[in-house]
Amino acid sequence: MDNHKKRNLTFLTIGLIFMLSGIEYAVILPTIWRYLQILEAPPYFLGLGLSAFSLSGLLTGPLFGFWSDRSKTTKSIILFSNLFEIAGNFMYFIGYSKWLLLCSRLVAGVGAGAGSSIFGFLTRSTRPEERAGIFAAIMACRQAGLLVGPAFNLFLRLCDFKLGPFVVNKYTSPGIFMCLLWVLLQFVVLAMYWDVPPISSEGGAMMVEIKQEEDDEVVPLMATDEELVHTYRAVQSDQLETSTSSEMQPIHGASNPFKNFSASREFLREEVVVLLTAQFITLFNQTALETMVTPLTQRHFSFGELGNSLMYSLCGVEVILGFFFVRWLSKKVADRTVLAVGLVICCAACIWCLIFLCNPRGGYGWELSAFIIGVFLQLLGLPFVAVSQVSLFSKVTAEKTQGFSQGVRRSVGGLATILGPLWAGGLTDNLYIMLGMMLALLILITVMMVLSYERLTEPRVVQCAQSSDSGG
Repeated sequence: MDNHKKRNLTFLTIGLIFMLSGIEYAVILPTIWRYLQILEAPPYFLGLGLSAFSLSGLLTGPLFGFWSDRSKTTKSIILFSNLFEIAGNFMYFIGYSKWLLLCSRLVAGVGAGAGSSIFGFLTRSTRPEERAGIFAAIMACRQAGLLVGPAFNLFLRLCDFKLGPFVVNKYTSPGIFMCLLWVLLQFVVLAMYWDVPPISSEGGAMMVEIKQEEDDEVVPLMATDEELVHTYRAVQSDQLETSTSSEMQPIHGASNPFKNFSASREFLREEVVVLLTAQFITLFNQTALETMVTPLTQRHFSFGELGNSLMYSLCGVEVILGFFFVRWLSKKVADRTVLAVGLVICCAACIWCLIFLCNPRGGYGWELSAFIIGVFLQLLGLPFVAVSQVSLFSKVTAEKTQGFSQGVRRSVGGLATILGPLWAGGLTDNLYIMLGMMLALLILITVMMVLSYERLTEPRVVQCAQSSDSGG
């Protein structure tokens, strides 16, 4: 099997991994509150249970990323991390006590930390011009999981039998169901996932990034060994290891991508700070809105389970279509342009909600229409911002330490998914404060993006062709 076919099957497997993460969220979320009540858990355990998954993913993401950067492999990491998903969901199935249920979400969240390794792999295995499209498709897979997840609940809620000493009912069945799906995925990963070589190593050339300085200093291509180490960042460190050409020798430390790595130099650069801030604000606002929507629809429109399910299904369809539109758009325009469009849409959506939802006037029809438009605009901007900031982040950070960098990015997002619901949960009756803060954050990141617009682009790349007659 050639590398191209292996690459496509590997990407398909990654899509399945993200789809399963979406299905897991969709089948567990509707029943976890009632499950906790049966186990006599106090109300705050719902927040703890939902935050536990994000917390363990937040802590383990950089560790899995570091592992993948050092080992240059992701298949073994995925197989290992999936064991935590299997164990966590089986613990959820057992139930027994509120503490075991809380621990089950902590354990399952460890498995989600492998996402940093996957994004690092995708960065090394895609060309810059196709990367945003690949990321959009992968993110759409998770949304597809969120969309089809409720359909599984239709038969899971009918379960009522015993499996040995364990009771299988509508509360415990999501755990054993997801446990079985993650077990099946292990076989899929074993059969269809390959650690394919980086895309540029197949061309027989060394790709070198020139770190852009403020004054656009010209960097000489011929330099001493020490100058090369400090001036260049190797984009594909693993190809340097496999090359036997003498001209590859001047760059030291290729086997250890962290030998000359500095977290402050890497993550405190202007463009990186802007993108990490965009990651935090986007997910903070998204999870805050998710927390606010259900109480709002119940209070103003008397939506029940059916109404909310229909609403979430339509929202899922819109987001999936949005991701595929961004996939197409990313081939036509630069990532930073997509980011700017997304932030403008998000700001417009927040202003609309402030005006029409905080103090609704008019009849039922007008209030419902205003709500639908607000939700539509919020979801419309999400794919633009999500895809562009991930794609840009992969281009402005060193590719040889991409797994660790993606772990840091996902940890920032995980922190936002913990704080967003906590912020919105206590302000569902005071939408002016909640939405006002969200708009202030959006204006902040928009101003930051405008001021750093020129730096939000892929660093210049020089391709040094190998020649047999050149000296070392």
